[in-house]
Amino acid sequence: MRRIQGISKLTSYLKAVNYPLTEKEIHDLIENKKLPHKKLVNNIIIFDLDQIDWWINHNRTKEL
Repeated sequence: MRRIQGISKLTSYLKAVNYPLTEKEIHDLIENKKLPHKKLVNNIIIFDLDQIDWWINHNRTKEL
């Protein structure tokens, strides 16, 4: 399973796959439960990159 921890690492990943978002946009998506993630103790946020890739493809399809 491909996982990363933290919003700053997610912003780097999204930039690398040509789907850049700001940290504020990511916070808003998390708050509105529109971005797949898991919150652990002490507000640690984990992102499963397979789910993120699916989410990106889903959103790119909606943009067309």
